[in-house]
Amino acid sequence: QVQLVESGGGLVQAGGSLRLSCAASGRTFSSSSMGWFRQAPGKEREVVAAISRIDDITYHADSVKGRFTISRDNAKNTVSLQMNSLKPEDTAVYYCAAKNTVSSSTVYRDAEEYDYWGQGTQVTVSS
Repeated sequence: QVQLVESGGGLVQAGGSLRLSCAASGRTFSSSSMGWFRQAPGKEREVVAAISRIDDITYHADSVKGRFTISRDNAKNTVSLQMNSLKPEDTAVYYCAAKNTVSSSTVYRDAEEYDYWGQGTQVTVSS
């Protein structure tokens, strides 16, 4: 079992930066591949970025590539999302997710594949 708690959301002007953090409790964080997803009003949940369990293989959606960076610290049981050059279209509720896996290098992009979810944190980017 993994419990996930996101923090770091807020209101920022376009062009600004935010850093989201996800703190994981439980004994299986190091057994989990992690992901960040977002859901804007009236839209489906979409993957933003994902990172493998050990080998730090990462995936970033085309819409955020070059602006967002996912990272993890297995010693601290945290996964972070650094968001730079924010745009109004980045406005959404951002969710942290964990997937139990034995693979050290696989990243998962489908929300259906994830086992645990945080409660979400709101990110609002004003124009």
